[in-house]
Amino acid sequence: MLIPLRPGELQRLIPAVATGNQFGAALGDPQKILQRVMISSIGGVITLLISQNQVASRWYSIWLVIGVVFLLYILWGPIIEAGQKNSQLRRYPMTAIFDGQISDIFTREKIENRHEQADKLGKLELVENRRTWLFLELEDEDGYLGQLCFPMDKNHQILKRGQRILCLVFSERKDFSTIDALSDAWLPSQRIWVGEYPYLLRPAFQELCQMRLFGNQY
Repeated sequence: MLIPLRPGELQRLIPAVATGNQFGAALGDPQKILQRVMISSIGGVITLLISQNQVASRWYSIWLVIGVVFLLYILWGPIIEAGQKNSQLRRYPMTAIFDGQISDIFTREKIENRHEQADKLGKLELVENRRTWLFLELEDEDGYLGQLCFPMDKNHQILKRGQRILCLVFSERKDFSTIDALSDAWLPSQRIWVGEYPYLLRPAFQELCQMRLFGNQY
């Protein structure tokens, strides 16, 4: 079942500015955090050193501001990244609540990154870091809707075929004949959220579902 959102409801569910959960997701894994720290520290130190050599110059204040901006990259970088993710879904003209079920569930191994490292003999070898992803096929009384995938962890072992699942669907068409994107999803019976990225303000989505889905309680 698809229940189209009313004007203004999408803006309450997906904010323009990143939330705490979205900031944490955009911050990334330890490797990505380390990259941000390196960019922030190296860029900040270099520009601040340049600014010290420009104390008597009219460019001093500009270099100083650039240095501070670099030093704060570890903070504003994830905020901008999360805001861009949010805007990708907020731009769709048509959005609806999907109330359906998991029709199929399976896993796949995904390569997250590749790098070369030396073995015991000093020869370079290609090393692949893999992670197990969980794939959920979604359907309702009208048939297949789409697929939701995300990295798997131990909390996802309770997921099974036939379980009720709620999320937002996005389309360029008024009749939703094509589904262009899905948000993260809520399984009310299991009280668990799933998805690669936390697009939704979760308490607000749960409250909206209770109001719009004929007073159903979760």
